[in-house]
Amino acid sequence: MKKSILALLAAAAFLAGCGDNNSTKPAQATNAAPNYASGNPLTAPGDYLGAVMQADKYAVKSIDLSYLSEAIQQFNAAEGRYPKTLDELVPNYVGKLPATPYGTKLDYDASSGTVKVVKQ
Repeated sequence: MKKSILALLAAAAFLAGCGDNNSTKPAQATNAAPNYASGNPLTAPGDYLGAVMQADKYAVKSIDLSYLSEAIQQFNAAEGRYPKTLDELVPNYVGKLPATPYGTKLDYDASSGTVKVVKQ
């Protein structure tokens, strides 16, 4: 009885080790957000902080663009044209131009009145 259980355990261990170890994980897209969840409880605080910083960076870009776009539309309604530069919005439509996250800048197209955040 003990020999059959031992043989069964040995066979199970052998079969568990006979997997395809050469498989590769698919490459993450270059514009995808990094995955901060490692699953290790010891690195959980660092994973959490990295995810919070990434979310904050995204939220700041979204909010700044929405109120700048609104200010551009208000300028267009009042003046009948889009501003030539974003500086024309200060101080009547916005108090000051927003600071962009590190490594980015505001890209304004005066012909269409659109503004976006782009990498420098």
